[in-house]
Amino acid sequence: MKIFKEEQRFTQTWLIILIVISMIIPFTFILKDADNMTTSQIIISSSVILLAPAILFIFKLTTRIDEKGIHYQFFPFHLKTRVLEWDQISNAHVRIYDPITEYGGWGLKGGALWNKSKGIAINIKGDIGIQLELASGKKILIGTQLKDQANSTLENYKHKLQNG
Repeated sequence: MKIFKEEQRFTQTWLIILIVISMIIPFTFILKDADNMTTSQIIISSSVILLAPAILFIFKLTTRIDEKGIHYQFFPFHLKTRVLEWDQISNAHVRIYDPITEYGGWGLKGGALWNKSKGIAINIKGDIGIQLELASGKKILIGTQLKDQANSTLENYKHKLQNG
């Protein structure tokens, strides 16, 4: 029994730098206007500036592939792990994709607001994903940073796919 597990978070260096730079501007305005603000206003404003981008760091994509199927959770959008059992999946493979042109970026993307034929993407970083084609016709791409391990585990369970 082979099991694949992966957990991803938004920890890209470029993203952290962008967030820090975007926080400098509001802090500059607070410092310039500090004489006209109460201590409470400064504390509240500073807290909002710090907390707003910090929310991004609570996002977590968890993926598991095992004998039951493919489990995924994109917290906080999915409060419970979602399970796609093997008999619900007609095809599964690892592929390279373009997050921006195919799905509109990273996060929970696609569907009604983007290219419907591609389905949805649940991704945190990079350009490698586990492409799932469901028996219902829906498509889901789950981002991964562990291409070889995901590929190897999917190969191990190919015989369990619905058409398979």
